Amino acid sequence: MVSPVLRLCMRYRVTGLSSGTGQKSPALFHKFITKRYVEFNFSPEKPCEGKGETSRMNLCQAINSALHTTLVNDPTAVVFGEDVAFGGVFRCTLDLQKRFGKDRVFNSPLCEQGIVGFGIGCAVAGTTAVAEVQFADYIFPAFDQLVNEAAKYRYRSGNQFDCGKLTVRAAWGAVGHGSLYHSQSPESFFAHAAGLKIVIPRGPIKAKGLLLACIQDKDPCIFFEPKVLYRAAVEDVPVKEYTLPLGKADVLVEGDAVTLIGWGTEVHILKEVADMAKEQLKVQCEVIDLVTINPWDVETVCNSVKKTGRVIVAHEAPLTGGFASEITAVIQEECFLHLEAPVQRVTGFDTPFPHVFEPFYLPDKWRCFDAVKKTLTY
Repeated sequence: MVSPVLRLCMRYRVTGLSSGTGQKSPALFHKFITKRYVEFNFSPEKPCEGKGETSRMNLCQAINSALHTTLVNDPTAVVFGEDVAFGGVFRCTLDLQKRFGKDRVFNSPLCEQGIVGFGIGCAVAGTTAVAEVQFADYIFPAFDQLVNEAAKYRYRSGNQFDCGKLTVRAAWGAVGHGSLYHSQSPESFFAHAAGLKIVIPRGPIKAKGLLLACIQDKDPCIFFEPKVLYRAAVEDVPVKEYTLPLGKADVLVEGDAVTLIGWGTEVHILKEVADMAKEQLKVQCEVIDLVTINPWDVETVCNSVKKTGRVIVAHEAPLTGGFASEITAVIQEECFLHLEAPVQRVTGFDTPFPHVFEPFYLPDKWRCFDAVKKTLTY
């Protein structure tokens, strides 16, 4: 049986890669199938108004700035995880131990269940705990601690106790060659657990403000960081402390033809798709960054759907059970009579992440643009 990823590659081999003479080009095909990175153009935000001095930061530096701000302003705050002391594998905690000492920024054993369990204990005792899980793919050993302990702690105590001071950070999503254990997007696993908030930023400005909001929130939060944006995303980020609202989606591009919904890296791909639709199809798509997976902004999404009548939801995680399914279900419940076409889902495939073919696994702009054309001609 041919895998869906390989089938997609074969389709592009047959239909797309011409040398310009009408003949298929083996050289072009080889270049195409050996690409190793997610293809997108980062779309930076305008500097925040009214938030004071800014500094040029990539997403990694913005996260470091948020952690630094927390450690300065909250004497109870601690930051910990695998390799955190020397700066972390992505350097998001660089120099924090040097600045704040080994009692507040420190390494943990290589045990995700222990990292999160320790964080829950710290939070219950009144400490602001920021735990790092090195890759989102490694968060599953901590699933029990997050879903059965952190998420339920307030509920089972009748609101007498909570672990709202816990925030778990994890590098999330694909770069293009991470394969099985360094590319996954597990947000939908945790969206099912009432009591957890799940946040995914699209750039440095959002990352700092949202991470600070998570750290200060009264519920435990999982903060997934798109690792392909750590260096690729650069913006003018406010130096001082600021927070951004959780549970509020952003309408990045206004339109009336199709609603495009995504989060994290996928938002930038959808903005490219909106540009392609405007140029080639002469229609204006509306692009929404969901920002928060749980709780998600139903009102903003439904208002857009009632205006456009057509919807595409895109994410890197596999199709079956992905969070696009939840969004689709709510849309058909709330907006059924407004729909002009079935909701389209453009996602990863229902296979483990391939290595060589990883870029083809992801919902790139071409697959999303195909979905736009399909929904417009339904």
